[in-house]
Amino acid sequence: MESELFELAEQLGRKLKANGKKIATAESCTGGWIAQTITDVPGSSAWFDRGFVTYSNSAKVQMLDVSPETLEKHGAVSAETATEMAAGALAHSEADVAVAVTGIAGPDGGTPDKPVGTVFIAWADKNGEAKVIKKQFAGNRRQIRAETVESAIEGVALF
Repeated sequence: MESELFELAEQLGRKLKANGKKIATAESCTGGWIAQTITDVPGSSAWFDRGFVTYSNSAKVQMLDVSPETLEKHGAVSAETATEMAAGALAHSEADVAVAVTGIAGPDGGTPDKPVGTVFIAWADKNGEAKVIKKQFAGNRRQIRAETVESAIEGVALF
C-alpha cells in the first residue's frame, strides 16, 4: 500500500507542478498521513504548502475556522465540517487547492448513523470550487486510514 500511495502522490505532484499550483492538507482521522505521503516525494516543496493536523474540535476551530455551531449541529465527522476544514486550509495557507478529511477510523467511536469507517473527504480551490464525498471503508484502523489517504490524493487529481 505504501508504494501505491507514493505513486499517487508522485502523480499528483507532477500535475500540480505542471500547473504551477500548491496544495494544503487538513487532516483529522489520518493524523498527517496525507502530508507525510506527499512529502515523501522528493521535490514536493515545489507543490506542497502546508498541512494541518486538527484532531480535536478545538484545533478545527482555532486553526481552520470551523464553526463551533457546525460541530455542534453536524458533528466533527460530517460533510459540513470537512467542507469548512478545506476552506480553512485554503484561507490559512498559500495553497491553490486543499483536501480535508474527517472520519471514524475505529475500532471504537462509531454510532448507528456514523459507523466505524465513515469518512468525509472535501476538496476546495481558490476559485471557489468545492466538493465533498462520504465514504464507508471497511477493515481495521490502519486500513481505513490508508483508504482515506488514497481516496483523498486520488480526488485531488480528479477535482
